[in-house]
Amino acid sequence: MRRPPSPARLMALAAAALTPGLLAAAPAAPPHAPVRPAHVLPAHDGWAAADGGTTGGAGADAAHTYTVTTWNAFRQALADGGDAPKVIRVRGTLDGMGGRSCEDFATGGYALDAYLAAYDPATWGKAPPSGPQEEARAASAGAQAQQIKAYVPSNTTIVGLGGGARVLGGSLQIQNADNVVVRGLTFEDAFDCFPQWDPTDGEGGAWNSAYDNLVVHGSTHVWIDHNTFTDGRRPDSEQPLYYGRLYQQHDGELDIVRGADLVTVSWNVFADHDKTLMIGNSDGAGATDRGRLRVTLHHNLFHHVVERAPRVRFGRVDAYNNHFVVAARGYGYTFGIGLESRLVAEKNTFALPEGVNAGKILKKWKDAPVTAEGNRVNGVAVDLVAAHNAANPGDRLREGAGWTPVLRTRVDAPRHVPALVTRRAGAHHLR
Repeated sequence: MRRPPSPARLMALAAAALTPGLLAAAPAAPPHAPVRPAHVLPAHDGWAAADGGTTGGAGADAAHTYTVTTWNAFRQALADGGDAPKVIRVRGTLDGMGGRSCEDFATGGYALDAYLAAYDPATWGKAPPSGPQEEARAASAGAQAQQIKAYVPSNTTIVGLGGGARVLGGSLQIQNADNVVVRGLTFEDAFDCFPQWDPTDGEGGAWNSAYDNLVVHGSTHVWIDHNTFTDGRRPDSEQPLYYGRLYQQHDGELDIVRGADLVTVSWNVFADHDKTLMIGNSDGAGATDRGRLRVTLHHNLFHHVVERAPRVRFGRVDAYNNHFVVAARGYGYTFGIGLESRLVAEKNTFALPEGVNAGKILKKWKDAPVTAEGNRVNGVAVDLVAAHNAANPGDRLREGAGWTPVLRTRVDAPRHVPALVTRRAGAHHLR
């Protein structure tokens, strides 16, 4: 019998997948080639294949087929033609900040030193910040948001060319749209120049940032495939502490929220991040989210992420054949079980370092049933619900999500998942 790979070997495979020099770049497409069938979601490939499927901009005419190399050209292409089918090919790096610095967006007299002096908990206390510096911070954040957000309309395909297409410092918003495909992009460092201090967040307060790399908000039929999400040049580990708390400039890598539905997230890399992937962003959003937030996650690599991979509220989420490589320090949890969620987690694999117990993989935020079957930890089959309940006897999870996923095109044996996913997931592996 073949011995399972060691945790060290699993982590080495994942590290290799994240090393640009070891990645085989996809060949560049001709700038005006027609959209390939590969950019149409295959039948039965997750929730985005339901109710008519997801085709994006397939069938776009020449007038609505673009190759862009700058952030401004990208946003102009998105705005052109309304909801008419469009294909936007991204070549090289799109700088969401437009070459500007954080200081260029500061307005109203905002200055970080002045903000820190104004709302020091030792003198300000636990009240939410208010007054001139908070107003200036909010205005400055609004100026940055205008620059870095790009809104995707219905019937759009966005695809990276040549394995090197990158959105740097920008935030892609798929908001109130239908039928969108995003493939082959590296999303790096969507950062907030002006985080807000919240003294009521947790026991000692926290810094909260505003921008995600990619947001699916109130949209349906969305396919997110073969992308890479990373903090890149600005890892949280290098940020300073203010008021004894990390100056958090990153929010999520991907959020699926506010009534979004029928989404497939496949063959992506989510790397080196804290609040990674949230499905449903509020317990109070039942009016919009109940019966929606149906999401499939398959064959994604989660490398050294801290938490929310994903955290789920309300949705019926199918997570299978994903590979999780956990860092030795700072790990919180992987699957967050939230209000009225119905998570099915099957045939996923986990590389846990010494000292991290499988009982941490599931975290119970609110009482909701979960199905977790066929998962492996360091090459060994583990009942994740049983592991959680053994580690948390006073806060047990219920088994049985109450539904059975049927929209799957391939389900790989867990023993193949670590090597398969690390060698094929991410923007550099789009074919």
